[in-house]
Amino acid sequence: MYQRAISTRRGSSGFTLIEIMVTIAIIAIISSVAIPSYADYVRRGALPEAFTNLSDYRVKMEQYYQDNRNYGTVACADIAGGPTWANFLPANRKYFAYACAISNAGQGYTITATGTGTEASNGHAYTMNHSGTQGTTSFKGSAVAKTCWVSKGSEC
Repeated sequence: MYQRAISTRRGSSGFTLIEIMVTIAIIAIISSVAIPSYADYVRRGALPEAFTNLSDYRVKMEQYYQDNRNYGTVACADIAGGPTWANFLPANRKYFAYACAISNAGQGYTITATGTGTEASNGHAYTMNHSGTQGTTSFKGSAVAKTCWVSKGSEC
């Protein structure tokens, strides 16, 4: 009689090439969605700095106007011994640089917040003027002309 050979083969302990390729494909698909979403999330997190500082500076400029009947003669809030905030260097600035320009012979101004080139704020520029009009001149590196502060998408 023939004796049947008993198989002593053990289960394989590894992954097949197909399993590895499927895993890599799933990771690639998830990454293609997650990385841009995270970058957009980080960018949106930097924008409130500009909005807060522009609004704060506008309030200070209006207080200056109440006292002096102008926003400045050559530069914003430029009287001798002027306020310490006149150079507009907020202590909490991290992502934006700020500037103020006088218009209408001291009866108007425009303050601008421009991204400083960090990944979070690169390509953004926001404005506010003496009438309180908010503006977006650059968003995600593209020139736009909006009369609001764009923070997500392309509409106000």
